[in-house]
Amino acid sequence: MEGEGKIAVLGGGSWATALAKLIADNGVDFIWYMRRRDRIDDFLKLGHNPVYLSDVSFDTSKIKFTDDINRAIREADVLILAVPSPYIKVHLDKVTEPLDEKTIVSAVKGIVPDENVIVTDYLKSRFGCRDEQLMVIGGPCHAEEVALERLSYLTIGGRDALRARKIANLLEGVKMRTIVSGDVDGIEYGAVLKNVYAIAAGIISGMKAGDNYMAMMVCNAIREMERFVDKASPMTRSICDSAYLGDLLVTAYSRFSRNHNFGAMIGKGYSVKVAMMEMSQVAEGYYGTKCIEELNRHLGVEMPIAHGVYQILYEGRNPRRAFEDISPYLT
Repeated sequence: MEGEGKIAVLGGGSWATALAKLIADNGVDFIWYMRRRDRIDDFLKLGHNPVYLSDVSFDTSKIKFTDDINRAIREADVLILAVPSPYIKVHLDKVTEPLDEKTIVSAVKGIVPDENVIVTDYLKSRFGCRDEQLMVIGGPCHAEEVALERLSYLTIGGRDALRARKIANLLEGVKMRTIVSGDVDGIEYGAVLKNVYAIAAGIISGMKAGDNYMAMMVCNAIREMERFVDKASPMTRSICDSAYLGDLLVTAYSRFSRNHNFGAMIGKGYSVKVAMMEMSQVAEGYYGTKCIEELNRHLGVEMPIAHGVYQILYEGRNPRRAFEDISPYLT
């Protein structure tokens, strides 16, 4: 990525691996931070991530691995932050290197737990980052389909349009199209909310409530998302853009959706604890549901679907009864 300097991918999960694959396919050398040294050692031996998207091969000669996040930050100019939102603070608490000269791209489709803020706001308050430094990656892209090289679309959100286009060029490829947007906050809030609604979709599926009802819920969910995002971050936007509606649809319906699959277990009668134990990966919507509920106590947006999911996950409400109460609000 000419003119932008060295790249570091921070995170070792499926989404980090998919993004790293896009960078590698463009012939760019990069630094890759993973928390566990044993995972790095296995990666170097096998030529692929030993745990996530293990069918995807890498030329490891193009990658400088490290288990030291500060080393990765020190040696890179662009940081692509791709760790699950529940663990974002665990990683960032280790950071001692200054971030003021870095371009930071958040690929974290979630909210910072306990802080109830989107990742870019957390970076500004915690590290003094400026708006023009911060980018987000959004859109309807499952890591698994990126790895399978199926045609996909990403939205790069950034207030500095030139920087955002450079990040888009870094990720663009034969099977990856990119869109640039100035709506950083809206993309981040939408990414949190679509996980909540994907859990709702999964619950409906698990209860076998039917495709008709599912479609009605998703239709109302996008309007609910629009009300929340417009209140939390007022600006002109089209909620039907792929960063919002597209991301909601793929997360609500796809077989790759962890949040949908988590919700389906709840709908079938699993307890939250057992469903989480059954999941091999993090369902970020579980944490996002609580954060959105707490944020909305201040915003006061009408959100019967999100509130119903909160009642099911955190108050032990029976899913069928919760959706009986939601149904009169669906129009």
